[in-house]
Amino acid sequence: MTDLRADLASLRIDRTGPPPPNRLLRGVGIAALVTLALVAVQSGVRPLVEERFLKREVAVTEVSSLTPSQAAVDLTSTGYVVPQVTAKVSAKIVGRVSKSEVKEGQTVKAGDPLFEFDGADQLALAASARARVAAASARTLTVRAQRAELDVELARQKRLLDAGAVPKAPLEDLTAKASTFDTQIKAADADVHAAAAEADAAHVQLKHLKLVAPIDGTVMTKPAVVGDVASPGVPLLELADFSSMLVEADVTEARLAIVKQGGPCEIALDALPGKTFAGQVVEVGPKLNRAKATATVKVRFDAPPPELRPEMSARVSFMQKALDPAQRAEAAKSIVPASAVVERGDGKVVFILEAGKVKLVPVVTGEAVGTGFVLKQGPAPGARLVKEPPKELVDGQSVKEKSS
Repeated sequence: MTDLRADLASLRIDRTGPPPPNRLLRGVGIAALVTLALVAVQSGVRPLVEERFLKREVAVTEVSSLTPSQAAVDLTSTGYVVPQVTAKVSAKIVGRVSKSEVKEGQTVKAGDPLFEFDGADQLALAASARARVAAASARTLTVRAQRAELDVELARQKRLLDAGAVPKAPLEDLTAKASTFDTQIKAADADVHAAAAEADAAHVQLKHLKLVAPIDGTVMTKPAVVGDVASPGVPLLELADFSSMLVEADVTEARLAIVKQGGPCEIALDALPGKTFAGQVVEVGPKLNRAKATATVKVRFDAPPPELRPEMSARVSFMQKALDPAQRAEAAKSIVPASAVVERGDGKVVFILEAGKVKLVPVVTGEAVGTGFVLKQGPAPGARLVKEPPKELVDGQSVKEKSS
């Protein structure tokens, strides 16, 4: 038993002394390998992971298009085309439409017939008024005849009184009766005038049986049709004078000082894309809208297009100065933001963002315009570019657009 314990004791490892040289070298080598692995991960694997799984976030801008007129714009505002001369046509009497002369979209001149109404009631009223005039006139004639007869009797009684043949009392009675007839004559004349006035009113009502256009204009709404009942104050149609159409644009109070009476403008209509029209400020609203803090500015077309219609949406650019036809005909220039252009190698490049990846494209820039450059060679207007691309960004790298 003693020998066995001695043998086991001889097999124990002595940990109190220095390690053998080969074990120390092996530990140092392992530490160095771990350090190199960490450096490799930091310098190579991590960017690869970020590119493949995390994706670098980038801000985005774009190539824009600039015309000579846009370069001279001080302020842009939106509004609508509004006719300044309109008329809501309604009847002056209650009546049923018996004839309609117009249709929606038709152009009329002032005085052109629009509607006719059934006039049976008005004709009856006019006939009754004429009859009342005749009756009042007859009563006046009767009273005047009686007064004339009384005058004869008065003259006879006066002669007899002067001759002393009759007493004075009969003459006094006849004189009082004459005064009564004079009052009756005045009342009868008043009845005649009243009846004549009613007849005139009835005659005017007959004129209202025909409704004519009050202005030159175009029928804007569907007109009443035969059988409809017309009432005063209820529009039968609406007319608008297309030659009076202006653009009414809302300009904020803070920028109202930019707008000048008679100042040049350029008008773009949503209904006519790609076209612009020269205009001029004709009126700056005298009152502001407190709720919106805006004023209404009215702009006239120098040469309104034939397609112009009321309520068209319009965009008005208030300009520093008017452009001549040659300037207006100049082609638009492509403008690239300076923040999207970087140096790579021997030239300037931009990174186009397409389908989540960037594409490196060389560009040639010209003179500076605002915060960008004229793009002589490069992507087309509307191309989306990486803004302030980092140095690590490479062609074909997957990226993610930053949320605004």
